[in-house]
Amino acid sequence: MVEKYSAIKRIPSFDIDMSGTLKPASFLNYAQEAANIHADYLGVGFDAMHTTRKAWVLSKIHVIFHKLPKWRENINVQSWHKGANGYQYFRDFVVFDAEGKEKLISATTSWLVIDIDTRRLSKYAELAEDEGRCISEDVIAAQPPKVIMPKDVEPQLAMTHAVCYSDLDMNGHVNNVKYTEWSMNAIELEVTNNRRLKELVVNFNSEIKAGDVVEIYRHSTQQGEEVEYIIEGRVNGKGSFTAKLVF
Repeated sequence: MVEKYSAIKRIPSFDIDMSGTLKPASFLNYAQEAANIHADYLGVGFDAMHTTRKAWVLSKIHVIFHKLPKWRENINVQSWHKGANGYQYFRDFVVFDAEGKEKLISATTSWLVIDIDTRRLSKYAELAEDEGRCISEDVIAAQPPKVIMPKDVEPQLAMTHAVCYSDLDMNGHVNNVKYTEWSMNAIELEVTNNRRLKELVVNFNSEIKAGDVVEIYRHSTQQGEEVEYIIEGRVNGKGSFTAKLVF
């Protein structure tokens, strides 16, 4: 029987923000590493995929932050592959306190397989058809939703970012965690420093590569006590990613 990934982590100082709590992007780093390790365990990790000239790319994420852990606290990070549908492969994550009593973070993700040489979508039938490597347990039952910048608004250009060394991963494109970092940086400090991020959705629509210049736009709406931001990153006028952040 396949087992979940499970690991205890202690929150280090470099993964917290001004409030002393875990940065959203830091959680995504933990999730990325959990996915890498568990994919190796399932026999579909980086090295195994590379032999067939294939690679995993993240398509969408949906994260609910119930409570952000603090500096020096221990947390339990869990993850598992929960099946496939067409070209999409689904993986969930959950973070508990060290005792496993309080749920801190819930997340679901959708992944795609691409051909490294053609950059086109591919299928990995070995995993898609092997129910023995799936755990049918939902942290968030629905697939990550689609995020679109409303057409009837004029979003504000919040920042422009030239892709640099620290943005890139070994697949030769911007690492998925950077999109969340950029989205947080595009929001006013008055909001990010004084409000807690409750929900995050990111859609990765096209690759961003070395040398690209990304224009990052934002639009916000007040919904009761919550503030919702829609972020869109554009390269040469074409949308490359969108994100929704609820504070």
